[in-house]
Amino acid sequence: MRFIIKLLLLLFLGFQNSFSGQKITDDSLMKKAQLEIYDNPEKAISIGKSLLKKEKDAKKTITIYLLLSTANIAKRDFDTSLKYILKAKELAQKTNDPKTQTTVLVSVAIQYQQMELFSKSLETLDEADQYLSKLPDDTREKHFEVARINAIRGMIYKSQSNSEIALKKFLKSIEHFEKISQKKSTYANMSVVYYNIGYCYLNLNQNNKAEQAFLQSINYAQKNQAKSLEAFALKGMSELYKQKREHQIALNLLIKAENLCKNTGDLILNEGIYKEMADNYLAMGNQNLYQVYNKKYFEMHFKRTQNELNSINQSIDNHNKETFLKSEELKSRHYYLLASVIGFGTLIIAILLIFIFKIRKENKKYHKEIQQMIRS
Repeated sequence: MRFIIKLLLLLFLGFQNSFSGQKITDDSLMKKAQLEIYDNPEKAISIGKSLLKKEKDAKKTITIYLLLSTANIAKRDFDTSLKYILKAKELAQKTNDPKTQTTVLVSVAIQYQQMELFSKSLETLDEADQYLSKLPDDTREKHFEVARINAIRGMIYKSQSNSEIALKKFLKSIEHFEKISQKKSTYANMSVVYYNIGYCYLNLNQNNKAEQAFLQSINYAQKNQAKSLEAFALKGMSELYKQKREHQIALNLLIKAENLCKNTGDLILNEGIYKEMADNYLAMGNQNLYQVYNKKYFEMHFKRTQNELNSINQSIDNHNKETFLKSEELKSRHYYLLASVIGFGTLIIAILLIFIFKIRKENKKYHKEIQQMIRS
């Protein structure tokens, strides 16, 4: 279930809510783009780019960058997504606003988690915690970011096959999402977290709790009218029935999921659905359909792998760039320090030489006076 690890991207459509109180240049277009992220990311990207061309305000530009980054993750274009998220990070550093900086850093951590650069993700989360501590307690922004951070850490633990610790993080995430008064804004987020809770229970062989979690995920997805989120939850539910060897019920759920996500272009979702369909058809002895969906699965797997490789290369390039800049900064500091030491040393030597020459001159003068006194 390696593909499940990357699901966390769907948690974070709510980033724009962290900038509540702002008015986007064209509010209706922005809202439309936000609604299109899950089921039609290309449309969201198109709207985001049109808004970006005419936006001048730094914080609003950051919001659009995050929208474009999330939409590109939804279509599994990690390379482009990374470029937008790093632009948002660079711009956020100039704002001196802890709320904006926290939101962007958490989103960057998500990007790294998606790419399975877990140490980099955790490092970014630690940085985000420093800004998070500056936000007032018991506010929407604080609960929202705490929920996101716990969800990311849960995903990392789950990827390391530590479902018990991951489950604690996910449940804490839900706890903080539920403290947000604007419940509707958290429906998509809670759908994704419950989906992952379902898999934790599934891994722990607690099937009844897993089923309840998947049902919760479906419920919140439907409330948000997010077809792809519902498709993910249906796929999770199908695995329960596959374990029970009720393969036809599992296939019915998967067929419904496949129909729901036709327009998303989500490689990971399609890959997971096709793999499950192939497994169920094989278990039922239907070799023809097994071959059809197994082929689709490998096609999706290949495309996803290529996208991830491109993203990792981009990440390496960015890491090398950051390392180079830090190296140049250290070199500059080293040269400045060396020049300061040399300058200070030269000054001290010059002062000492002046004193030495002055003392010698005075000694010669005293020596002459003593000689004259002796002769007289």
